Amino acid sequence: MAKPGTAPAKGPSAPKPEDRPNSTQSADPRGDAPIVPEAEFDSALPPLSGDLNAPLEAMPNAPATTTTPAVAGNVLPPTGPEDPQLAQPLTPLASYDTVPFETAADIKDKDAPQIRYDTAIVGLDKAADGLEARYKALSALREGGGKAANATQVSARAKEDEALAVRLLKSLGYYDAAAVSTIETVPGTPGRLKATVSAQPGRLYTLSSITVEAGPTTPPDLVRSQLPLKVGDAIEAERIQGSEANVSLVLPQRGYPFVKVGDRDILLDDQTPTGAYTLPVDTGPRSSFGQLRTEGDAVFDLDHLNVFPRFKGGELYDNRLADDLRDALVGTALFSTVSVEPVRTGQVNADGTEAVDLLVRQTKGPARTLAGNAGYSTGQGIRAEGTWTHRNLFAPEGALIGSVIAGTQEQGASATFRRSNAGKRDRTFNVIASANHSNYDAYTAFTGTLGVRWSYDSTPIWQKKLTYYYGGELVGTNESVYDFAQGKNVRRTYGIVALPTQVLFDRSDSLLNPAKGYRLRVNISPETSVQGSVSPYVRAQVEGTFYYPVSQSIVIAGRAKAATIQGIARDDIAPSRRLYGGGGGSVRGYGYQRLGPFDPNGDPVGGRSLNEFALEARYRFGDFGIVPFVDAGNSYESSTPNLSALKIGAGIGGRFYTNFGPLRFDVATPLNPRKGDGKVALYISIGQAF
Repeated sequence: MAKPGTAPAKGPSAPKPEDRPNSTQSADPRGDAPIVPEAEFDSALPPLSGDLNAPLEAMPNAPATTTTPAVAGNVLPPTGPEDPQLAQPLTPLASYDTVPFETAADIKDKDAPQIRYDTAIVGLDKAADGLEARYKALSALREGGGKAANATQVSARAKEDEALAVRLLKSLGYYDAAAVSTIETVPGTPGRLKATVSAQPGRLYTLSSITVEAGPTTPPDLVRSQLPLKVGDAIEAERIQGSEANVSLVLPQRGYPFVKVGDRDILLDDQTPTGAYTLPVDTGPRSSFGQLRTEGDAVFDLDHLNVFPRFKGGELYDNRLADDLRDALVGTALFSTVSVEPVRTGQVNADGTEAVDLLVRQTKGPARTLAGNAGYSTGQGIRAEGTWTHRNLFAPEGALIGSVIAGTQEQGASATFRRSNAGKRDRTFNVIASANHSNYDAYTAFTGTLGVRWSYDSTPIWQKKLTYYYGGELVGTNESVYDFAQGKNVRRTYGIVALPTQVLFDRSDSLLNPAKGYRLRVNISPETSVQGSVSPYVRAQVEGTFYYPVSQSIVIAGRAKAATIQGIARDDIAPSRRLYGGGGGSVRGYGYQRLGPFDPNGDPVGGRSLNEFALEARYRFGDFGIVPFVDAGNSYESSTPNLSALKIGAGIGGRFYTNFGPLRFDVATPLNPRKGDGKVALYISIGQAF
């Protein structure tokens, strides 16, 4: 650059025409220079070869020359008209379409040759146990199954796995993590590659501080105590997200239904390495329960809706009780959709909490259903039952149920009026009328029944630990009975008044397919039989079952049962009210009701006492199962059961598990058969044996 005050240096001047060299000269008409003779000019040329294919001679080294266009007065000559597009501003890079062109790795041709490759991951096991397994489950290389169209496709998958390894490491707090992939050929195996992803975890970042930005709560540390993080913990994504979810879950259970957890901020310090964690939380007002509201296509009015809550107005808000209300409404099966949402009222109670109403949005669903079940068992034959139900014919929740039984040995019909949640949640009132015909080896009977029952029952949504029922029955039955005094079968008519009661303690984990826990059932029914004279007596039964999970796929199930009839002679009891053993729900391998005393014709006559035992090993694999089992039991003429004459049956069963319970197929054989007992018995039904 020239110094100020000095003229810039000029370049060399353009050569004059007379100074330009020429290979030939002619006499200048204005000068005396001679013309070069032709012979002298030809002698200066190199000799020519007659071979057209001869190589060219090397060119002599010539000094480099630079041709510079003449510049007059340091001004470039004009370049012609300017292109207007050159004057336009450049297009921003963000506006360009960055979708890559289709590459060979994206082209799928069934005829294109495939290459094979092996995969390996290095370094992840240094960070955490199980991380390598998570990587393999998500790996693009492994998803390809060791096949690719070309090496470019293998490389692209390896790049994806690089990013995957880094992402997994960062999720555990390794924010300096890096990964690199290499593709190499396998020596001695043409066309086979090996893709290796090498990960370097780097340093583990931990929490240096934990700050919760929230308003005052009761108790004061409510939010922080529900955030299970502490200084020094690794900045692990899953744990932090789970801790924040815990705040969202617990605070609505502690009186804060409108809590909102904001976006966390973690400021990393790569010198330490640590991170400062900050979480904003908007707790909303501390609240208590107010009243119920409703809107929509109403199934229940407010009077019946208020039967369901398990809380009272003024109690501290607990989201679990609001969910419980919704589940109870769903359990009625009368809604197409139903929701329960807290609504602010702005009304402040004396204790400082804000009253929050619950808005129940209702949409009617279908009230009518058809249902059916069918089964088969040796001795009982085929039995099918169909049911029609209108669950809200007599609103609210007054159902009419019609049922028909059709079978080879049983036929009948019944009608039931059922009022669910009758004045109190989960309390059910039933009125039952039925007519039935039975034709079994033990008896044939035409029976009519009228009964009432109050019950507190489990439902598919709510399995209760304690359930019960009590009620009354009037039974009229005409039955065949063997008269030992006359030595023949006769028909007799019985009138029976009964007060049946049951209590069930249920600590199992499922109604239809329990895998752990136990159940204890007690039944007592004071009865009076009228057949010529009045004969009062008591029927009682105790049954216990247990379920023990040996492993995730094997459950050991056991059952024990004892029953007795006290206060009446056996022959004064209607045959249908006596105690029998044998069949699919009793001792498998023996015919239905064929355990116990027999008459001279070889038909069972029942007894006044009973005991039964069963043991099963339930092995499940997927939707199928295999169940070997052993059953034992008998019925006795005396009113006290004993173990002196147990009959044992054994067999194996198959299970097909569905969303409404297992389908059961059992085949059994009696181990100590009596005369007339079959060699094999078959049972098909829905649900486990117990």
